[in-house]
Amino acid sequence: MGSLYEGSKTETRALSALINLVRSAESVMGRLKGQFAGLAITQSQFSALDALIHLGPLSQRELGEKLFKTSGNITMVVDNLERAGLVRRGRDARDRRRVAVRLTPKGKRTIQGLLPRRVAAIHEEMGALTAAEQEELRRLCRKLGRQE
Repeated sequence: MGSLYEGSKTETRALSALINLVRSAESVMGRLKGQFAGLAITQSQFSALDALIHLGPLSQRELGEKLFKTSGNITMVVDNLERAGLVRRGRDARDRRRVAVRLTPKGKRTIQGLLPRRVAAIHEEMGALTAAEQEELRRLCRKLGRQE
């Protein structure tokens, strides 16, 4: 599908590249989201558990930043995870002013059980690209994402 925008060639190329990037990412994420059908966990909740198992306890603000969530949205995600017994909020031992979100043992078991299936599904999705293409995509995404 073309664009009705009649800009310069470089503008049109940039617009087309971004549209293709977003569409392909949404398509892949939509297929991966299907993994959570029938489970009592959402994509956002999985992402939060994944961040916590890899990075350790984080403040709610830090967790929201890692997941690109608004403060209101990350509050809801953490509230639901806490209600399910997968995380707990508590004062940081090193800085009592800071409230950290931590995995509970149940949360750790949950993410450890889901992670292998998730990695396998991602591996299958990325199988559409060669190893060199995957590396180039990773490099380009990092380059594009660092523009701040």
